[in-house]
Amino acid sequence: MNASRIAPIALYQEVAERLRQRIFSHELPPGTWVDEQALAEHYGISRTPLREALKVLASEGLVTLKPRRGCYVTEISERDLDEVFSVMSLLEGECARASARKASESDLTRLRAIHAELEKAAAATDIDGFFEANQAFHVALQQIADNRWLLQVIADLRKVIKLSRHHSLFSEGRLEQSLVEHREILQALLARDGERAEERMRTHILSGRAALARIAGAKLPASTGA
Repeated sequence: MNASRIAPIALYQEVAERLRQRIFSHELPPGTWVDEQALAEHYGISRTPLREALKVLASEGLVTLKPRRGCYVTEISERDLDEVFSVMSLLEGECARASARKASESDLTRLRAIHAELEKAAAATDIDGFFEANQAFHVALQQIADNRWLLQVIADLRKVIKLSRHHSLFSEGRLEQSLVEHREILQALLARDGERAEERMRTHILSGRAALARIAGAKLPASTGA
């Protein structure tokens, strides 16, 4: 065997990725029972790699395994979203704080360029374009923060958030509000004000949660803070 040769992606990993995308697109919506036999036949594989793939998705919280009964796509509750967004606000806030300290001039130039795409998409009411630029901005901050543990946990939590049936940017006025929040985050980063960047990012994440709650018609618990 050639030790320098890169092994191909294991079959179960490819199956896991295909199922992951079907879950994220809601082709397999939350609560759907996974028909192992039908999927195995659809992909032309045995149940062994399929079950290994489902174990991977279960570890990510995307499916829930039931011993001797199979599994179903995880249903995320309003309480789940409250708790996940609360943790996300802390983690992404830390990324913003660290980025304000670590960012090079080229990093800041990149953030300005991404923000320009946000402004452009908002002006055109291009929700898809805004979402992509928004994701790019957050990923850039995570890369600048350069903490692989933060990146890993944030990535896992974002997978869970994708189980939500709604998208915060479809809440009336949310796109404009998000743009203002991004402007404030960028200003804090350019000023290298870590505390302000963290505070603005946490507000931004929690505003996204509030927008989802409005869409779902759910009421958030009354705030106990100032």
